[in-house]
Amino acid sequence: MATKPAFDLTAEVPRRPYLIMGMGKTGCSVATWFAQSGVAFDMADSRAELRNASQLQRTFPASRLYLADELNSLDCRDYQSLVLSPGVPHDIDLVQFAERSGIPVIGDIEVFFNRVRSPVTAVTGSNGKSTVVDLLTQMHRCAGQCVGLGGNFGTPALDLIGTSEPERYVLELSSFQLETTQSLHCDIATVLNLSEDHMDRYRDFNGYAKAKGKIYRNASWSVVNRDDRLASQLAEGSRRMISFGLDVPEGNHFGVRKVGAVNFLCHGRDNLLPVSELKLLGRHNWANALAALAMGYAAGLPRSAMLQALRDYPGLDHRIQWVAEQKGVTWLNDSKATNPGAAVAALKGLNRPVILIAGGESKGADFSVLGAALEGVVKQVILLGREAENIAMAMSAQIPVTRVADMREAVDKAGAVAESGDYVLLAPACASFDMFKNYAHRGDVFMELVRAREPGK
Repeated sequence: MATKPAFDLTAEVPRRPYLIMGMGKTGCSVATWFAQSGVAFDMADSRAELRNASQLQRTFPASRLYLADELNSLDCRDYQSLVLSPGVPHDIDLVQFAERSGIPVIGDIEVFFNRVRSPVTAVTGSNGKSTVVDLLTQMHRCAGQCVGLGGNFGTPALDLIGTSEPERYVLELSSFQLETTQSLHCDIATVLNLSEDHMDRYRDFNGYAKAKGKIYRNASWSVVNRDDRLASQLAEGSRRMISFGLDVPEGNHFGVRKVGAVNFLCHGRDNLLPVSELKLLGRHNWANALAALAMGYAAGLPRSAMLQALRDYPGLDHRIQWVAEQKGVTWLNDSKATNPGAAVAALKGLNRPVILIAGGESKGADFSVLGAALEGVVKQVILLGREAENIAMAMSAQIPVTRVADMREAVDKAGAVAESGDYVLLAPACASFDMFKNYAHRGDVFMELVRAREPGK
């Protein structure tokens, strides 16, 4: 039975306002939606200087904005609920006091699910989320359907709500967004995979997994990765379940079958598509394609539309993105690999020797899984950023390691040691904030430096 929502516009208009905590992209979308819906609210942010503070005060003159030390004057009991942005941790004093006082702490996704009536497909996991939701959306559009794509990918969920609803919403949801949901009711839900990520925000891996697992509550269809035992366990007790994996599937599930020398994506006994027809590189992208197929099947999409989308789909920027081929060396940008699991997935998909560029700022991850994956695959590792030494300590002493000061030096070193037939792969296994604005900035700098090596530039 679905839980009564913590945010309910069908109830009598509350006498107390809501407090939006965190005025980044998501917080601003909540404020806009509240204002349009006639819901009273105030705003708060722990930063002393907020670049858009003046604009917020002009746009929402009926709402107060509290910054930095001003938060100490707030009493959360004056509010109906705290609406927490994903980037705001639960361990700050205001949130802790609200929870002790019985004041609901929710997020934009809780508000979204209270409002929408069209079915929702929701995707979470440690790696591959953005690729899968983007690919799945292309499948729906190939079938002629209008889809609202957003959440943790691109457009905030509440910004998707217009005067008329799409036929379906496809949402990428992070663990932070799922933490603050109480009444999810997805039509289709999946946890693609689980590996250590955001350990700076969670006490342990179980806390992270528990947050991810909330996506399956009340779901009509649970799509599970049978190759990931921990992720699949989160769906136990689901109403209807369909699985995907890189083995030969049984029954009505999705997988991979080898016929002669050719690997096929398959559904039960049906061979659907040779993997060679995918534009996406790597075995982990076979799994992403299978996850999208399983969710499209659960949504009732025609097989022909799904397969056409798979053939045409080029992938997203900064996800094993082809950059250049120079003197037989292929340069790949996987800057979105911000944790060890993502970097390992990228390495597993490559079938030639690799020069790996890695390093950055850690999110509390264990690099031993990366160290184990390097043997027999990587011929040289080039490390930069704060975590260079910790990554080096997790590696076999047999793999040559070079430490560099910046991305320019990393690209120069990789170009000097790479030979024809090699891959040079940027898969940092770390966040980017020690040296770059974000992962996209890091990837852009890498690609610019690589392309500058081409003759005539």
